Amino acid sequence: MTVQNPAVEVYDFKRPTTLARQQTRALEQAFETFSRQWGTQLTASLRVMSQVAFDQVVVESYADYAASLPSRTTMVLCAMGEHPARAVIQFPPDAAFGWIATMLGATSPIVAPDRRYTPIELSLVRRLAAGVLEDLSYSFGGILIDDLRVESVHENSMVAQATAPSDLMVVGAFMVRAGGGPAAEASIAIPLAELLPRLGVDVLDAVAGHSPERLRDHVIAAPVEVALRLREVPVSPRRVLDLAVGDVIPLPHGHTRPFDLAVDGRIIARAAAGAVGARLAGVVIDLEESA
Repeated sequence: MTVQNPAVEVYDFKRPTTLARQQTRALEQAFETFSRQWGTQLTASLRVMSQVAFDQVVVESYADYAASLPSRTTMVLCAMGEHPARAVIQFPPDAAFGWIATMLGATSPIVAPDRRYTPIELSLVRRLAAGVLEDLSYSFGGILIDDLRVESVHENSMVAQATAPSDLMVVGAFMVRAGGGPAAEASIAIPLAELLPRLGVDVLDAVAGHSPERLRDHVIAAPVEVALRLREVPVSPRRVLDLAVGDVIPLPHGHTRPFDLAVDGRIIARAAAGAVGARLAGVVIDLEESA
């Protein structure tokens, strides 16, 4: 008979386990909801498809958390009501410079400069961080206080002092990808002393109870592609294979017939051709949804 060796987990006496399984699950669910909200917010702010993937949540001292970060990084310290400690939003400056360039109209990837933020860039970073706090408050619900605000932005992890080195922090790790750029590691750190009183056994049920509302809000805010289409014409595969430059395919769409307004291939309305300034546009004339 073969005896398998049991899995051994290293126990760190300097960082004892402080959360019950139900509490960890509640935090994981809140961070997963936050990651979806943050991705939607980045998509709306940058006007490019963005994704935020939740990785893991750990409890560690602030000293260990700060030591794990690169010295050159962006740390936004956020006040939490009257609580003396600060929450932290952290992301690489290389990613932030790319986000800022996209917000200002850049259409191609840029090489992140090795410099500090300008006042304009710093203002945009604070605006993005304020949106992150709104998503954080919404996703955590009653676990986190509502009075969150951006306090300061630091560009060196060894300079930023959110709380005492020995204070425990709940740290959520994420991978952020905006447009076609590379994925960037980001994190959210919240003082455990602020969360622990609200992490009761019934917290998980409270968070799960709002799942339908959160799902509906997420779907409503998700970007979709809208297209104006002419009526389709059926053709045989032989006709397609025999196509050559200069061939003409007659379309059954009369010149007085409005265009079909389609979302993800489904016709939801009719629209006439129009213009907004120098750009073409569609003017919705009825909302007769197709069967």
